[in-house]
Amino acid sequence: MSFKKNTFILTLFLVLAATNTSAQWVFMKSDGDSLVNVGIDAIYNVEFDKAHTSFERVIELYPDHPAGYFMDAMIDWWKIVLDIRSRSNDAQFERKIQRVLDICDRILEKQPNDIVALFFRGGSLGFIGRFHAMRKNYLDAASTGKEALDVLNACQKLAPGNHDIMLGTGIYNYYAAIFPEKYPVLKPLMMFLPRGDRELGLLQLKAAAEKARYSSVEAKVLLISAYYEFEQNASAAYPYALELATKYPNNPSFQRWLGRCLVKLGKLDTMEIVWRKVIVNYMDKRYGYDMYAAREALYYIGLARMFARDYEIALKYFYKCDEASRTLDKEGPSGFMVKLNMKVGQIYDLQGKRALAIDQYNKVLSFNEYETSHDDARRYLQTPFR
Repeated sequence: MSFKKNTFILTLFLVLAATNTSAQWVFMKSDGDSLVNVGIDAIYNVEFDKAHTSFERVIELYPDHPAGYFMDAMIDWWKIVLDIRSRSNDAQFERKIQRVLDICDRILEKQPNDIVALFFRGGSLGFIGRFHAMRKNYLDAASTGKEALDVLNACQKLAPGNHDIMLGTGIYNYYAAIFPEKYPVLKPLMMFLPRGDRELGLLQLKAAAEKARYSSVEAKVLLISAYYEFEQNASAAYPYALELATKYPNNPSFQRWLGRCLVKLGKLDTMEIVWRKVIVNYMDKRYGYDMYAAREALYYIGLARMFARDYEIALKYFYKCDEASRTLDKEGPSGFMVKLNMKVGQIYDLQGKRALAIDQYNKVLSFNEYETSHDDARRYLQTPFR
C-alpha cells in the first residue's frame, strides 16, 4: 500500500477517533509503533544507542513518515538537557529538527490537513522554541512558540480529543503566563503574542501526562519542573518524579528531581539514599552524572547528616561541596557556595565553636546575597544559631 494511501487511511481514522475524547492515535502500523515506543523508553533511560537503533529501523520502514526522524532528534534533545552547559549537540539537534520540518512540509504541500504532518510540524517548532528559550534567545523562542501554537491549534480542530496535542498547547499556555511574571523584561515581547493561561496550561499538561500515547513522559517532566520551580509545590511534583525515577533509573535528571522533592518534603532518610546513588553514578562516570550533579548531592547529603546531628560527617560533605564549588563557580559564588558556608557556620555554633562560626557568617556576607543570606548571616552574628 502506498504511503499516500496509508496517510489517508490514518487521517480518516484519527478524525473519526476524535469523536471519542479518550481516543488516541497510532502514528503507523504496529511494527513501527512498537519500535517508536521502545525507542522512547530508551531515550528516557539514557540508552541512546538503543534508541537510535529503534528509530533507524522506523526510518527504514517508513522513510517518508516524520515519526522516526522526529524521535531521532529527541535523542539529541535529551543529550542537550543532560549536559545543558555544552553546545556540542546543538547543531545536530537543529539539523535533525529541520529535516523533520522539511518532510512535514512536503506532505502538507499535497495534503494541507494531514494531521500527522501537522502534529510533527507543530511538535518540531515547539522543541525549537524550547531550545531557543534554553539558550536565552527569547525573541526566537517567542516567535517560534507562536508558530507552533498555531499549528497545534489546527491539529486540535481535526482531533479535539487527542491528548498528545495537549503537550504543546499546555506548554504554551503555562509558560506564556509564567514567563512574564518570572522575567519582567519579557513582558513587552509577550504583549504581541496570544495570552497564556496558567491553570489551563497545567490542566492540559496533566491530561497529556495521564492519557497521551507518545508524549506522556515529556508532559510529566514539564509538570515536575512547573510544580517544583514555579508553583512551589513539591508535593504535587513528587509523584511524577518518583514514577519517572523508578521507571528510568539511569536518567540523572529524574533522580535529581526526586532528590530535590524529598528534600523539600523533609524525607531525610530517603533523600540521602537518592543523593548517595547520584554520587555513586558520578564516580562510575555514568552519562549525565557530572560534577554539578555531584556537587548538589554532596550538599544534600551534608544537610541530611546535619539534621541527623552527625556534625563531623556533615562537615566533611560540606567541605567537599565547597571544593567542587570552587572549581565550578567561574562567575562568582553560587547558591550552593553561599548555603554550604552558612550551614558550616551553623554547625560550628552547635559545636560551641563561636569564633569559627563568626568567620563563616562574615564569609557569607562577603558573597553576593542569595535569597535571604545576608539577613540570616547578620542575625547569627548577633545571636548564635541554635
